[in-house]
Amino acid sequence: MIKAVIFDLDGTVSDTISTIAHFGNVALEHCGFLPIDENEYKYFAGDGKVKLLHRALAFYGADTEENFKKVEAKYDSEYEADPIFETKPFDGLVEELQKLKSRGTKLAILSNKPDNVTVMVARELFGDLFCIVHGKRENIATKPDPEGTNILMEELGVTKEECVFVGDTNVDIFTAKNAGMKSIGVLWGFRDKKELFDAGADHIIEKTDQIFETILKIESE
Repeated sequence: MIKAVIFDLDGTVSDTISTIAHFGNVALEHCGFLPIDENEYKYFAGDGKVKLLHRALAFYGADTEENFKKVEAKYDSEYEADPIFETKPFDGLVEELQKLKSRGTKLAILSNKPDNVTVMVARELFGDLFCIVHGKRENIATKPDPEGTNILMEELGVTKEECVFVGDTNVDIFTAKNAGMKSIGVLWGFRDKKELFDAGADHIIEKTDQIFETILKIESE
């Protein structure tokens, strides 16, 4: 039986691409760079804030230490001041989470977004639906390294056979593989079906209302 489901945050449970692009562009413009199209941010994101901002600066061939420090400082201050700006749950997602929780399934979030912002976003959008929420924390390796996932499973009191990882990028699928658990790739987020398939997702779904039934399918396999 699947006793716990771990979800990625951005692009999986929370629709944040407009948010990320907005604060990324605010930080870039503060340092003299033009804004970048929102669709580019779908490929900048996924590996945490640091890589996101390095990729944004590299877009202009300007990824220097000086530029990065300026952009990061502005990005952090703006994002932390309004972490749910233009952020919302994906349609139908809350209902699926409630169905899982009502059957006794533990729900958690593991994100590469900074921990303080991850916790604020999850609390504002989902209340107490998730029993444990972790973002990027000091001295714990980020996804796709399995360290954070292994710690989270221990906190949840489940084994890898009792847990499923749900995410929208190859980083999430690789995380699941590295932790030895089944994975569900979702297509309403930042990346496409080919990326999730090539990464080895066990299941790929197109709509939020397929989450619950897919968990049941995994239990029967």
